[in-house]
Amino acid sequence: MFFTTQLCLGNALFALRQSNLPGQIIILILLGWSVYAWTIMVNKKRELRLATRQSREFVSIFRRESSPLALFLRQRKFEGSPLYKVYEQGCLAIGGELEDIHGSKANELPIGAGEEFEELTARQFELIRNSVERTVTDEAMLLENNMGVLANAVSTCPFLGLLGTVWGVMDAFGGMAVTGSATLSAVAPGISGALLTTIVALLVAIPSAIGYNGLTTRIRKLQVETDNFAQEFISAVQRQYLSEE
Repeated sequence: MFFTTQLCLGNALFALRQSNLPGQIIILILLGWSVYAWTIMVNKKRELRLATRQSREFVSIFRRESSPLALFLRQRKFEGSPLYKVYEQGCLAIGGELEDIHGSKANELPIGAGEEFEELTARQFELIRNSVERTVTDEAMLLENNMGVLANAVSTCPFLGLLGTVWGVMDAFGGMAVTGSATLSAVAPGISGALLTTIVALLVAIPSAIGYNGLTTRIRKLQVETDNFAQEFISAVQRQYLSEE
């Protein structure tokens, strides 16, 4: 197996040396794109793993509390969770409205404040809802950050490889016409160098496609969980803080 690997590497280096200048430039671009894509995939996987773990922990604790502000008042933080960020922004919005009414901030209110301050008007409640919904949208966009790079790698890299291959084959046949030699040995090195760009392009595009599909599935799941939690939080606020008038 080691010998096979060495042979493949030797063939690749030989083909790289036989590539024309445009083909070598395209290969360098593809290799750089590959490093960037792998960096994004590894970092995004870590980010989503942390977000998923902290979101589960946060929701579990949140649902055991009697007041929707309880965790915020105790300053429990789950910074890696998009659900917590929606919750935090909602609590800050509630605090802003209660501050207008009572002159005290959200983090100064007692945990049972909802039963004492059932004075949010419908207009104030809508402002809080809008704040929560904006944060849901913002978090959805943050989760999708850099995913466009992977999508471009999947769709663009094969075409770059094809460009390098066609260009290299064209040069190989052009050189054959100039030298007047029609033997296989005259065109084989140039064609092997041209085909290398397609191989490199596929080695970039295939892992990017697998990574993009897997990460997109996890992102969509987190987005749905964030949206569901926002509705749950808004309902809890409505029950405990909205005035009946």
